[in-house]
Amino acid sequence: MAQPDSKKIFFENLSGAGKAIAVLTSGGDAQGMNAAVRAVVRMGLYVGAKVYFIHEGYQGMVDGGDNIQEASWESVSSMLQVGGTVIGSARCKEFRSHEGRLKAAHNLVQHGITNLCVIGGDGSLTGANLFREEWSGLLSELVEQGSIEADAIQKYSALHIVGMVGSIDNDFCGTDMTIGTDSALHRIIEVVDAIMTTAQSHQRTFVLEVMGRHCGYLALVSALACGADWVLIPEMPPEDGWEDKMCQKLSATRSRGTRLNIIIVAEGAIDRHGKPITSSFVKDLVVKCLGFDTRVTILGHVQRGGTPSAFDRILASRMGVEAVLALLETTANTPACVVSLCGNQSVRLPLMECVQMTQEVQKAMDGKRFEEAVKLRGRSFENNLKTYKLLAHRKPETELPTSNFNVAVLNVGAPAAGMNAAVRSAVRVGISEGHKMFAVSDGFEGFSKGQIKEIKWADVGGWTGQGGSLLGTKRTLPAKHVEKIAEQMRKNNINALLIVGGFETCDRIKQSASGTKRRVFIIETMGGYCGYLASVGGLAAGADAAYIYEEPFDIRDLQANVEHLTEKMKGSIQRGLVLRNENCNENYTTDFIYQLYSEEGKGVFDSRKNVLGHMQQGGAPSPFDRNFGTKISAKAMQWVTKKLLETFRQDEGRVFANSEDSCCLLGMRRRALVFQPVVQLKDDTDFVHRIPKEQWWLKLRPLMKILAKYKTSYDVSDSGQLEHVVRNRPKESDASVAM
Repeated sequence: MAQPDSKKIFFENLSGAGKAIAVLTSGGDAQGMNAAVRAVVRMGLYVGAKVYFIHEGYQGMVDGGDNIQEASWESVSSMLQVGGTVIGSARCKEFRSHEGRLKAAHNLVQHGITNLCVIGGDGSLTGANLFREEWSGLLSELVEQGSIEADAIQKYSALHIVGMVGSIDNDFCGTDMTIGTDSALHRIIEVVDAIMTTAQSHQRTFVLEVMGRHCGYLALVSALACGADWVLIPEMPPEDGWEDKMCQKLSATRSRGTRLNIIIVAEGAIDRHGKPITSSFVKDLVVKCLGFDTRVTILGHVQRGGTPSAFDRILASRMGVEAVLALLETTANTPACVVSLCGNQSVRLPLMECVQMTQEVQKAMDGKRFEEAVKLRGRSFENNLKTYKLLAHRKPETELPTSNFNVAVLNVGAPAAGMNAAVRSAVRVGISEGHKMFAVSDGFEGFSKGQIKEIKWADVGGWTGQGGSLLGTKRTLPAKHVEKIAEQMRKNNINALLIVGGFETCDRIKQSASGTKRRVFIIETMGGYCGYLASVGGLAAGADAAYIYEEPFDIRDLQANVEHLTEKMKGSIQRGLVLRNENCNENYTTDFIYQLYSEEGKGVFDSRKNVLGHMQQGGAPSPFDRNFGTKISAKAMQWVTKKLLETFRQDEGRVFANSEDSCCLLGMRRRALVFQPVVQLKDDTDFVHRIPKEQWWLKLRPLMKILAKYKTSYDVSDSGQLEHVVRNRPKESDASVAM
């Protein structure tokens, strides 16, 4: 283990000794809640605190008894991948009354609990804050009643509250993503992908109703991710006369040969006059006006169900750890906070300021100030809406600008899910900007052979959900054919290139290691020399170890890991998971590690190995990949347009671009999408191993070790100290990991 430097703090210095932390889930369930509970329990135990489950939410706190149980390390084993909330959630009217909160305070004091982690929506968090504000008065009443000793007022003088938002709607201002949203999007997109095949077979129109009584996030992002023809959300009702416009759009797409139409309706969708727009109304409208064979699918609670996505597991785990840190550092004067995600960082924000901002959105909608409501949702929501409108609503040919520029799009490197969504976005934005768009097949190799053809708006219909690369991609480097490529650029008068690809890209990791007894799985992941998949996959799957190139290890580390796992297996832990990045070490191969664990684990556990290989690059893209590919490509094409206009020489009739910033890489850095000249990336890149010299995700590795019961150090320099909310600031970047 690496020794801590000046920025790193051993958690022994943030001791929880003598403290009791309770965790509860409240309100509607959301996938990933169990991962948050697991992280709170294990982090709390790690720092020496007592940790308690409160079953059935606030109802369990009011009822007390067996609803409040001490948690152990083993009691949260194998719950990371379970959907819903295993400790239960319930609506509790009694907690809304003073008497109910008095009972709850009594039950907490009996267990010495003065630190509370609440996982729920804004209503649950508001209730927690009220409870905190009344705490001292409640204790005084309990003393007067003789229910607790007088010294309890001093001993348990303050109740500390930290919130985490569990809501599939992503309707809380102050965080880029709420726990459960990404998993809900997965469920929606799975249904859409399944429906699209039957819709194409029968030339049908499908109207999908998704959750979102007050927030249209799920509807909007799923519409972006599947390329829906129309979307209806509560924050931005359609203009009067939308019925005719929608039917004209559907009719036009059919006339161009499209065999299906998808309309997505948020359950809270309304028109400009506040009248609900239901899925059945939309269906009847399409049938009446167009006579299309139309079906309605209401997804309902299926959106809440199923296994949480990798993103939700990691998000919830990071939030759970941060919540415990916040409780350790809080004082009597610290306001209740909510742990949020801003960009790629966990931050703490004043709970009630975030709640008030969230309530402002509803007030704006009630007052029919819809533009304001969209802005209050945050810049990410606003940009999602702009991107959807840009890609979905094609202008007539006569209304398009004419640029006289030719732009080519190609894929390079290994295929990755999301490439096709990026190409679709680039083509449609380019056409909207007035450019003539060209598609290059088979990367730079195809470019050199002249495999170039014009691509139209309709040619990329339905591309968002396709895996791999429909254009085709090769790993051939341009230097090999540079003269022939230059000749093709002159021949086709190509003014700009948009390249989608990278060193090596993999889009997903799968592992199936639950449901077995006393077994350790050794899994090899792809990634070349980059350990991202192994590390982040390990955190999402609750791995015991992840071996990567960036963090050198030797036989002593391997032996220590085996001994650690053997001790865990002698207890009630039933499963072990070890991940190995394919190029982490040329001598300590997957076979070697498998044989080592098999030999050393004899009599305690048996081992299995699996090399995931190219299955990681297969399958349909996730909602995140579809959405991110779409937005980043749209931004790239708008940048290309700007540069073309800047570098076009009217007198010579050609583009003259030779400055550094005419060849850029678009990528996400912290909370911003940044265009960085390629020549400037040389100093930041390890070209031998095809990885960046600095990798932000390495900071996540200690979390995996902590949650696997290793003693380690953790860099708390980036932990989110309490910040004040500035309107729109928490969601200001559409470049965050949020969609």
